[in-house]
Amino acid sequence: MFRKRKLAFLAALLLLAPAVTLAKEATVTSAAFTNVPELSDGFRLLYEQKFPEARTTFAGWQSHHADEPFGAVAVAASCLFEEFYRQGVLSSDFFLDDKRFLHGIEGKPDSARMDRFRAALERARSLAKEQLKANPKNSEALFVLTMAAGMESDAEAILEKRHIESLKRMKEANEYARELLAEKPDAADAYVALGAANYIIGSLNRALRFTLRFGGIRGDKKLGMQQLTRAAGEGRYLRPFAKILLALAARREKEDALAQRLLLELNREFPASPLFAAEYAKATGRPVPAGTLGSAQHSPPK
Repeated sequence: MFRKRKLAFLAALLLLAPAVTLAKEATVTSAAFTNVPELSDGFRLLYEQKFPEARTTFAGWQSHHADEPFGAVAVAASCLFEEFYRQGVLSSDFFLDDKRFLHGIEGKPDSARMDRFRAALERARSLAKEQLKANPKNSEALFVLTMAAGMESDAEAILEKRHIESLKRMKEANEYARELLAEKPDAADAYVALGAANYIIGSLNRALRFTLRFGGIRGDKKLGMQQLTRAAGEGRYLRPFAKILLALAARREKEDALAQRLLLELNREFPASPLFAAEYAKATGRPVPAGTLGSAQHSPPK
């Protein structure tokens, strides 16, 4: 009798094994770290500066995955990238102008677009924190919170010129990124937040950097470029974003060959992008193609 019960118990374990394996895979696999066709399409549209189309794609995916925070943070990214593009932020004209690079845009951002950005961030954070309640080491939730804090830091520093609040969000993004990388070392997209923070803070004058160290914020331009290099080489959805940031940083550092190589790669990968075409032309001293945003004469909307 005992032997029969033991055999029945073992048989039950064997039957449950596939379900246990699938459950384990489900906790590891997430939209942020796999190639989801709809999300890949959305990010491609974003890097081609087709922002409304990208946003529609992200929102469509999110409508079928309402509990996953990555769709909401992607919608937020589409809003922020669109405002950056309209303001000429992701351009050498901006990066090579110390006043704008370190202090932000002239004028104000579009209020309606920023409202959509904030609403999407709030939803992404809410969903991510719910995931962390169930599993404090949930990699996707940590990544979403890294992206959310990093993008909010960028928005506050560059668009809204709220620099103290920006530094708080930058520190928050770095903490989430480090926590994520401790759990998932191959989450290369997380290096965008770390690399951008290190490069920007490292570009400040020595007195400011010294002051910020007391708040636990350090900067190192060389390390920042190394971290962006890793994201540009190994990242998934944020790889092209890391690449344009690295290229523009290289232009600031007069590493012309690196900038030209990265911009050529972006131009070839996204031939429909007016931004990458314009920046590659400027990096190589060629005329900026007609109809592209980012020529020296362009004046971003106020």
